[in-house]
Amino acid sequence: MVVDKGKKQKVEEESYIDEKLIFSIEKLQEIQDDLDKINEKASEEVLEIEQKYNKIRKPVYDKRNDIINSISDFWLTAFLSHPVLGDLLTEEDQKIFKFLSSIEVEDSKDVKFGYSITFNFKPNPFFENSKLSKTYTFLEDGPTKITATPIKWKEGKGIPNGVAQEKKGNKRSHAEESFFTWFSEVNKKDDSDDDENEVLEIQDEVAEIIKDDLWPNPLTYFTNVSSILHLLFP
Repeated sequence: MVVDKGKKQKVEEESYIDEKLIFSIEKLQEIQDDLDKINEKASEEVLEIEQKYNKIRKPVYDKRNDIINSISDFWLTAFLSHPVLGDLLTEEDQKIFKFLSSIEVEDSKDVKFGYSITFNFKPNPFFENSKLSKTYTFLEDGPTKITATPIKWKEGKGIPNGVAQEKKGNKRSHAEESFFTWFSEVNKKDDSDDDENEVLEIQDEVAEIIKDDLWPNPLTYFTNVSSILHLLFP
């Protein structure tokens, strides 16, 4: 049997190429592993810096709250001016927001584990709570754990427009739902339908907007021209 030298050479070349490719991929993987270690270390240092500056920011936020408390309907005005949050407040919600004295956003001691958003209220005719909080806890394995303060509604009161009660037949649009459902619907369930899970995803987005947009600089929305007019000429 005569071996075709051309085919033999081609097989040897392909074998060499394959070995070279495997060697290159292994080396690339080693480099990627080194980069991942560096990135992980960088992330840890960034979190440490964030925690450091959270402590520095705290007294400044407290000072800001003291001034905000002297301005009538500050948070209501800022919410209504926000392009997303403003659409979430019903007329009944706005009546409750008039008793909102301050909002606080606080990271966990280890910022990578989550944060909480707290609404502080003056005594009001709607519920007994002086504060309502919602906390997001990031678990290493599994979905984010979400907890919220149960609202202790006063007699004859409840989620505005009755949206806390399950409705049969036609579903309410998001625009008709009270903002305060944000404190009653927290975690996804395996047997939840797509609409229910969509609502929860929207509520997670609301938390991110409050934390990352409204809270850092609410003055941007409060000083909106239309907001000032609304405040001066309700």
